[in-house]
Amino acid sequence: MEVSIPSDEEGTMKRSAAEIISEYGPFPGVDGVHGVTYDGQRVWFATGDRLTAFDPASEQMLRSIDVAAQAGTAFDGQHLFQIAEDRIQKIDPDTGAVLATIPAPPGGGNSGLAWAEGSLWVGQYPDRRIQQVDPQTGAVLRTIESNRFVTGVTWVDGELWHGTWEDDASDVRRVDPRTGEVLESLEMPPGMGVSGLESDGGDRFFCGGGGSGKLRAVRRPG
Repeated sequence: MEVSIPSDEEGTMKRSAAEIISEYGPFPGVDGVHGVTYDGQRVWFATGDRLTAFDPASEQMLRSIDVAAQAGTAFDGQHLFQIAEDRIQKIDPDTGAVLATIPAPPGGGNSGLAWAEGSLWVGQYPDRRIQQVDPQTGAVLRTIESNRFVTGVTWVDGELWHGTWEDDASDVRRVDPRTGEVLESLEMPPGMGVSGLESDGGDRFFCGGGGSGKLRAVRRPG
């Protein structure tokens, strides 16, 4: 059941329980899931020292790329992008080669990563914000403020969603990209955190499960 309640910003937001469609893992040798992205067939997730491709249809791990992968992951339709501390790496998914690097937004705490509208979108966890970044130079083009720690970012059908994880509670929320106002919140069950977020372009979000070493599919509201 959905109800409209006042948000922490002006206006109202829809709040409902997140519907967990599927749960995958824990995976062998994976201590934690950080960034998550989707290339149309495979889910890629960052585990600290490698990127791993996973087939959600067969539930099989397909391959890994040995690369620093401590935070957010994105896919632009051809290349993977991966946050590695103070830089963002552009990676060939076929060869695993790092083709280029740009500086990550200053201040540290870079977490989520998404590709949309020709830009990278970087969640900054402790600063509670999302930065739009030039993928060629790393220049910050725009800042969207949040009121919770940002742990994942995704765009779908022109909607900006991000994951949160704070005070042992997580949700997946849709925000107005102009104002940062929270429009909708999907609250995760107790004990389930969101450490990375990506849409499949349809009715699913893929969510990293942090130290649980799991991935979860959450239904996107229609």
